[in-house]
Amino acid sequence: MSIFGRVKQWNTFTRVWHLFDARWQDPFQSAVVIQKFLKGLHKPIYHPLADCGDHVVVINSKEIAMRGDEWRKRAYYHHTGYAGGGSYTLAWELHDKDPTMVLRKAVYKSLKGNLQRRYTMERLHIYPDENVPDDIKENIGNVIKRLRPVPIRLDTYSEDYIKQFPKIWNLPKDYIIR
Repeated sequence: MSIFGRVKQWNTFTRVWHLFDARWQDPFQSAVVIQKFLKGLHKPIYHPLADCGDHVVVINSKEIAMRGDEWRKRAYYHHTGYAGGGSYTLAWELHDKDPTMVLRKAVYKSLKGNLQRRYTMERLHIYPDENVPDDIKENIGNVIKRLRPVPIRLDTYSEDYIKQFPKIWNLPKDYIIR
């Protein structure tokens, strides 16, 4: 095997670090995308018994978005292991306590059927904001595309952009808004 052939093989089997921005993304739909990279389903060498998945770094988990009344209606179960130690926590309460936990639980559930999902979850790095340690930033080599675009708030547009925006019609000067 030539040197170039060996390099191709090494690149195929290396673990790549991917970045995913979770701002305004549904955690359950995002979990399906993230688990593909954690398992290695995007690689041509994937096999269910082989551990060929990559690392995924998720930022802005504090700003995830759920549909409808999911924040008030979704409950997470936790048991301490002692008698009578079971309790349910609503999603918004869990998100206030730990902004990374809702997304972590969604990814863990989407890995259902994976025999090594506890070890696979060790390659998932979730941060509530954009502050990522420098040693992890150095490793990131790919960005996972967002599922839906992030809406832009009206107060973030500049005055020049607003003035240049095409108008359909102009209000008369004597127009009164009631």
